[in-house]
Amino acid sequence: MTDHIVKSYEQELALLDGKISQMGGLAEQLVGEAFDSLASHNPARAQATIASDATIDLLHRELEEQVILMIARRQPVANDLRQIISVLKVAGELERVGDLAKNVAKRAQTVSGEAHPKGLLTGLQHMTDLATRQLKDVLDAYSARDAEKALAVWRKDENLDAVYNSVFRELLTYMMEDPRNIGLCTHLLFVAKNLERIGDHTTNIAETITFMTRGSFPEGERPKSDMTSSTLVSGPL
Repeated sequence: MTDHIVKSYEQELALLDGKISQMGGLAEQLVGEAFDSLASHNPARAQATIASDATIDLLHRELEEQVILMIARRQPVANDLRQIISVLKVAGELERVGDLAKNVAKRAQTVSGEAHPKGLLTGLQHMTDLATRQLKDVLDAYSARDAEKALAVWRKDENLDAVYNSVFRELLTYMMEDPRNIGLCTHLLFVAKNLERIGDHTTNIAETITFMTRGSFPEGERPKSDMTSSTLVSGPL
């Protein structure tokens, strides 16, 4: 490539990174706002969060179109192609994080009129804090092209899984103690699962960053601690 072409290509990559930064910032914001709308019983705020997801979807479509044009014009190979495809994969993961935050906001709308013990939300608050921290850290790793920082996020996902296991068992206990809690707790179980899935998407991004910077994915099995699939309910609900 000539110097002019290389400079132009780098500018196009910078535009892609700018859209990733926008998507990531919005996704992080939506996760926090979705939980806040649940904790504050604020259906209007939940609706605003739901509506904001459309902005992430729009940025994702714009990025996809830009990537297609770059591939058509540049016909990248080897490292260049790996960089562009990795950016596209990261964008897809962020779009899903936005969808999951929207799902939490929808549940917040549904239960906004329900009274519930404050303690029920403590675990969900902890999950939200962990998920948003993972998202922030992995976006920082992407911006710095820092594989080690990305791997740190990859390893920490089991912490979020551990809190999810605790929240899952706690909500089942509430349901068993009083059948009137079943409706509310079912919605909160979906909230917890959405937050756990956000953690999974951040680890997917971490794996993509590792591939983008090193040309290989992390070695070994992804650390996971989600035990809910083997949890049995003892006693009638």
